[in-house]
Amino acid sequence: MRILHTGDWHFGRTLEGRSRLEEQSAFVDELVGIVQDQEIDLVLIAGDVYDSVNPPAAAEQLFYDSMARLADGGKRHVAIIAGNHDHPDRVAAAAPLAGKQNITLIGLPVPEIQSIGIARTGELARLIALPYPSESRLKELLSDVAEEEALRSKYSERVGALIRKQAARFEAGTVNLIMSHLYVLGGLETESERPIQVGGAYTVDTTALTAGAQYVALGHLHRPQNVKAASPIRYCGSPIAYSFSEAGQAKSVTVLDLQPGQAAEPKEIFLASGRPLVSWKAREGIGQVHQWLDEKRDASAWIDLEINMTEAMSIEQIQSLRKAYDGFIHIRPIYPEMEAVRAAAPKVDLSMEEHFTRFYSRQTGGAQPEPELIRLFLELLEEKEQLGGPEYASN
Repeated sequence: MRILHTGDWHFGRTLEGRSRLEEQSAFVDELVGIVQDQEIDLVLIAGDVYDSVNPPAAAEQLFYDSMARLADGGKRHVAIIAGNHDHPDRVAAAAPLAGKQNITLIGLPVPEIQSIGIARTGELARLIALPYPSESRLKELLSDVAEEEALRSKYSERVGALIRKQAARFEAGTVNLIMSHLYVLGGLETESERPIQVGGAYTVDTTALTAGAQYVALGHLHRPQNVKAASPIRYCGSPIAYSFSEAGQAKSVTVLDLQPGQAAEPKEIFLASGRPLVSWKAREGIGQVHQWLDEKRDASAWIDLEINMTEAMSIEQIQSLRKAYDGFIHIRPIYPEMEAVRAAAPKVDLSMEEHFTRFYSRQTGGAQPEPELIRLFLELLEEKEQLGGPEYASN
């Protein structure tokens, strides 16, 4: 059978207020063309179909339209799980109707393995479909201690137990698959993923996912990548770039042919839809920016612009640039004294726990927070994320 793996669509997401819906719609058109051209039997969508638990109506309409087009009246199987951005009940609400079109919608972790028969090949796929397994969605307190290592161990053990229980239904004569939306140790993040692990606690060791599957299809990380493990584990990545930390990344979907007992060899099909995100550093001043615009440099891109200036940049100059090109997201003047401060500033990459500890210390004159207070803070952050709260500075 031929399988396509995608995810992290984030329908409804904007870029500093700029709609991405037109780009997302173009991606759907491209995806439908790929599944038809590649004669795909099964489409796996590994979560975060929406960017929030309460997406705009246009985003929902685009999602349901894409499902109908991909399934093509039930000729093709489509399986979707909820990610950390999705409301699980919203994703699963249409399951009774969708099931009649060979579309499987799963919002919350379930104990049953999915069996999907492929009429074209006569093969049977066994799919462990594990939506974003937050502590609350697993309905189980993972640990009574705040230490990161203990939390990680308990969480990874619980996820591994769920996987192993369902993997007992894997057979030598079936195509055996796992799909989930989580963070696996060893994956490379970008700034556009809101964390599903806080301070690194809610992460899963690769051993939890090596349960006899021929292929593990993951969502959450926006950079397409394989994860080093005993069996093939892959993040498909997002279909378009959602932050400037993804500038220069080639976006793709993953396609593979699988037969029972066969080793998976995933291949990328690169995508052309989506405006690129690029960073401009105009060290020669505003004149250099106008020169690049005249040259049609990055003509279709969203641009993060830094301009070296010796005098204060006026509102008129900023308006002139925005009038000349509507793709400028940020326009930041950089002055000589700012360059000196930037060069001297140490590079610090802190976890949310470390941010909170430093903040607490500053507010209390040097005191250190109790472990229970840290744990409460991390739990509140996790709850806020599930309710579609704002992005935090470390995202």
